[in-house]
Amino acid sequence: MRVAPPPREGFPAQVDTLIVGAGAGGMVVALAASDAGEEVVVVERDAVPSGSTALSAGLIPAAGTRFQAEHGISDDAATFAADIQRKAKGENEPALVETMASTAAEAIEWLADRFGLAFSLVHDFDYPGHGRRRMHGLPTRSGRELVDALRVACEGVGVPILCEARADTLYADADGHVHGIGLVRPDGSRERIGCERLILASNGYGGNAARVARHMPEIVGALWFGHSGNDGTALAWGEALGAEIRHLGAYQGHGNVAHPHGILITWAVIGEGGFQVDRTGRRFWNEAQGYSEAARAVLARPGGEAFAIFDARIAGIARQFADFREAEAQGAVKSADTLAALAAALGLPTDAFAETCAAVDAAKAGRVDDPFGRPFVDATPLAPPFCGVRVTGALFHTQGGLAVDGNARVRRAAGGTFPNLHAVGGAACGVSGSGDSGYLSGNGLLAAVTLGYRAGRAARASRDVPG
Repeated sequence: MRVAPPPREGFPAQVDTLIVGAGAGGMVVALAASDAGEEVVVVERDAVPSGSTALSAGLIPAAGTRFQAEHGISDDAATFAADIQRKAKGENEPALVETMASTAAEAIEWLADRFGLAFSLVHDFDYPGHGRRRMHGLPTRSGRELVDALRVACEGVGVPILCEARADTLYADADGHVHGIGLVRPDGSRERIGCERLILASNGYGGNAARVARHMPEIVGALWFGHSGNDGTALAWGEALGAEIRHLGAYQGHGNVAHPHGILITWAVIGEGGFQVDRTGRRFWNEAQGYSEAARAVLARPGGEAFAIFDARIAGIARQFADFREAEAQGAVKSADTLAALAAALGLPTDAFAETCAAVDAAKAGRVDDPFGRPFVDATPLAPPFCGVRVTGALFHTQGGLAVDGNARVRRAAGGTFPNLHAVGGAACGVSGSGDSGYLSGNGLLAAVTLGYRAGRAARASRDVPG
């Protein structure tokens, strides 16, 4: 990937807004910019839009939506922002947090009203760190459905998405004004597209093993659960241009991926009263901390694996997620009428596992304090049939990247912003602090959708603001 001066011969094609990446962030930019009257083109390296969005549960947190009101939930942007900052220990830029928290509800309702995306609230369980139930998703609770719905919306308003077109060159002048990009096709042929402004929506660098080892050595060796295209292109371009870079050690992990099936198991199986044990049949940490931290916790156990333990009631809640139903269909989820039978099905020591389950029941009943500090009191005891699944830790996507302002304009390391360069989603520095423990559920899609919405709506006006 390189940055080069603008070609003397110019560009065969020219558009107002050019977007690199057709994940959630890129397509939300496209829809918002198109609504603002921009001529928009999206370039995508894959044969069909996908990205890390398609590998996620497709859930977007937002506060103060009508979908929350339907369930009697009172919430607001200030409460949401406080939850984000609390999880990240205050390491985020407050203005960016406030921008995302205050934009999310408007963006989700716009997608629902303008383009017919059938959002509803996940109202039957809590996500770690969120003081209100505010996760919104489409009916299957899958990122694949979200990507497909956004692609259909782009097609409906005539936004072209050029697939199998990998951007490998950014053309900019000495002042940092971006003039366009160079593309390479699968057959090796090359194209150039000029633009009035460029939006980097190609996510982060989790698929770049060298960068992961450099910036996040504690997660090296984890299952890579992101998209192979997350190779750090946007970051490399930003570094070459002199952009401000923040929190390169920040990432979202997940410690509940069915192994060896490679299927995400929703954290609802833990949050609703389940727990994790290792090969010894014993618990090893406070699972209430969150699923991002769980990746390191699980990878540190023997064999880099653990077992999520829950019951049929919790499984019923988890079945709203397409991934969980797929895990059941593939036989990853084991079920048994007794704890001894479940231990046998999972290959766990029967006596130690029984002792662990009894200790959890005692903590739930308030008879003892949980030794790991998890607030189990009033949680529902597990009841037969019991369920379990072998899991491992995974790296989902990075959260550090190009520093941006509230309209997703990329900031210069020397001060100010680039005149016509934006970054959204994983290409931008998110609001998860400096490591994995600052990740609040949904932060990835929060940054994609809110920054994408604001960057798209800024449209022509954003180019008139001095850098």
